[in-house]
Amino acid sequence: MKLLDFIKDRILVLDGGMGTLLQAEGLAPGELPERWCVSRPEVVTDIHRRYFEAGSHAVSANTFGANRLKFDAEELDAVIGAAFRCARAAADEAAGDGPRFVGLDIGPTGRMLAPFGDLAFEDAVSVFAETVRLGVEHGADFILIETMSDGYEAKAALLAAKENSDLPVFVSGAFGRDGTLMTGADAAAFAALTEGMGADAVGLNCSFGPDTLLPVAKELLARTPLPILFKPNAGLPVLRDGVTVYDVSPADFAASVKEAVLGGVKIVGGCCGTTPDYIRALTEAIRGLSPANRPVAPISCVSSYTHAVDFGASPILIGERINPTGKKKLKAALMEGDMDYLLTEGLRQKAKGAHVLDVNVGIPEVNEPVLLTEAVTALQATLDLPLQIDTADPAAMESTLRRYNGKALINSVNGKRSSMDAVFPLVKKYGGMVVALTLDESGIPDTAEGRCAIAERILSVAEEYGIGREQIMFDPLAMTVSADKNAATVTLNALRMIREKTGCLTSLGVSNVSFGLPRREIVNGTFFASALAMGLSAAILNPDSEDMMRAYYAHRALYGYDENCADYISYASALPTAGPVTAVPTAAPAESAGCDGSPLAAAIVTGRTDAASRETKEALATRSPLELVENEIIPALDKVGQGFENKTVYLPQLLMSAEAARAAFDVIKAALPAGSGNRMTVILATVKGDIHDIGKNIVRLLLENYGFRVVDLGRDVAPEAVLSAVLRENAPMVGLSALMTTTVGAMEETIRLLREGAPHCRVAVGGAVLTEEYANTIGADRYCKDAMSTVRYAETVEADLSAGK
Repeated sequence: MKLLDFIKDRILVLDGGMGTLLQAEGLAPGELPERWCVSRPEVVTDIHRRYFEAGSHAVSANTFGANRLKFDAEELDAVIGAAFRCARAAADEAAGDGPRFVGLDIGPTGRMLAPFGDLAFEDAVSVFAETVRLGVEHGADFILIETMSDGYEAKAALLAAKENSDLPVFVSGAFGRDGTLMTGADAAAFAALTEGMGADAVGLNCSFGPDTLLPVAKELLARTPLPILFKPNAGLPVLRDGVTVYDVSPADFAASVKEAVLGGVKIVGGCCGTTPDYIRALTEAIRGLSPANRPVAPISCVSSYTHAVDFGASPILIGERINPTGKKKLKAALMEGDMDYLLTEGLRQKAKGAHVLDVNVGIPEVNEPVLLTEAVTALQATLDLPLQIDTADPAAMESTLRRYNGKALINSVNGKRSSMDAVFPLVKKYGGMVVALTLDESGIPDTAEGRCAIAERILSVAEEYGIGREQIMFDPLAMTVSADKNAATVTLNALRMIREKTGCLTSLGVSNVSFGLPRREIVNGTFFASALAMGLSAAILNPDSEDMMRAYYAHRALYGYDENCADYISYASALPTAGPVTAVPTAAPAESAGCDGSPLAAAIVTGRTDAASRETKEALATRSPLELVENEIIPALDKVGQGFENKTVYLPQLLMSAEAARAAFDVIKAALPAGSGNRMTVILATVKGDIHDIGKNIVRLLLENYGFRVVDLGRDVAPEAVLSAVLRENAPMVGLSALMTTTVGAMEETIRLLREGAPHCRVAVGGAVLTEEYANTIGADRYCKDAMSTVRYAETVEADLSAGK
């Protein structure tokens, strides 16, 4: 029986943890668990066999960290081949009956993807692709991409899986207590991305125990009809009698996971700390249960790397300002590659209320596939709004969709068969909602009936490609009334007719209606209000237009989309009390960023590196370097840091602000006397055996941008090397990172050695496997849950030193 057939009407039980069981068998701290498939295959096989006998229908081969960043090509092949031999042997040896599937387990690379890290997206795809091909070669039944803390890396892995196999693919994220991934994606954004790209199941694993993660599972259940996967930890790790254990018992674990199954979860198992005993208890708890009836209609949405925007209820505003048509300054910026101009326009439109940003770079003088990809990448590094990819060039569309971090809105396809055959395969492969224009080989019909007929043909072809109608939004094309007095009424009637006959969403480029007329904003605003009354789902417009925004807020209040008219009241209260509403000044970038009008601070807060460098150079003409550091750079970093701590700013924004601050510091350092400006020295290291350094690198970046002197020892650092660096640098503080359960022993050993050889040095620890209780147990001075808390602790240590403590 094939796996996807099995889960149609059954609960699929996966296995539990591997690393902690290997540790119990003697896996050394920092030793790569995957190597045991070759050196100790009997142990790995026995673990798989015990899971099958406990009730697992499927086990994951011991390949979680098997990629070419950790193994050379020859060893990688040997490790993956041995991993599948172990799992297949266990399936053959295990007592009992029933189907037994073996999955290729793919975990994160341990590095952050550009632009926030040093691993290029296509390099990540290549790394995952090599593992996928080997998994297919050695007989995988399915692929499990799990413990993903970054939606962009999950996309790279999913793309590699789809391009190099036809196996079922499950994708699982590691969500935090706040219900988001490390880089900010909530459940809705994660579901939109993975479902759009064709995952066969989506879910969550690791992080915490089942009770903590259950709310995220419920969000996923509400967001997608895909089977939902739930693989929590056995709670949190604690140290008892020198041994790491977890605080949720098998019985309690099974009861909580059963609750998830009753709620609609279809694929269950365990992660860190779970053992065959947990799977046996789980199997008993859900014995006899069938999958819950869960009718979930597909959702029409797009997403950024942080959140989804749903279409179909309240009208959605798509900012039109990043489009060179009729915009000389933007055209010049595109020709010069001036991304800061685009970022400023994007920030302005977000501040004015746009939900999605249209991005069009289509001018003859540029390489559109390259420039559109660069523009979208730059915008996503600074803004968290979903983007509309606006191009008529299929090559530019594919290049950009491939690199897009989320589920994009695609503008556009039309009724020409050549257009549909070019665009629909891209929609199917990369995911996305697509705007469909009601024109074909014969042009734009003069009647509403003709435009509706094209819409119906487009839906028919989309169905051939496996694209649901909920992913298509029709644009009945606003034509100029100055050339045809019936143009507006035909468009409005077509909008109504398409909505009634097809049930599909609708979109309009509103301002096209007024070309050639004076005071165009008057016509645009009235036409927009008429279209909204006809049920318009989304409008491409200029959010700086007060006529448009007035119509929008009034419509939402009148039609019941605005609870207690709160948004309308807020909007109207900000309007001037005298003079025409069109005289409302446009917010400057600094004002939009909430930085009290300081261009340098605004550039740092909004993560615009080039602008930060430029503004620093200009400011140094009249102000001292230290004044800029104290009154501009550090306050701006504090503003972003506070937003991160309050969950209003996400990790990518924090990193881009840090990069902008670094650019400013680079300019300032050249103006400072040699040796000035350095704060306390901090030693950083990822502990022995752990090669994951995402968290450490983020900490280093922030500490450096707060002026601390950082000595980064890298990853896989022996305890003796940490102590040697502390003594050599006379450092008062060390930051240690561990991301793997199997390496916390090395962290404890490092702390013990520091206590003996450098008792003056304070030790901060962090990493996904740690808790405050665990950190206290192994003797750390401070548990730092994230990079900003490390900065705050460094400030405390420095203040204590100054006070002689």
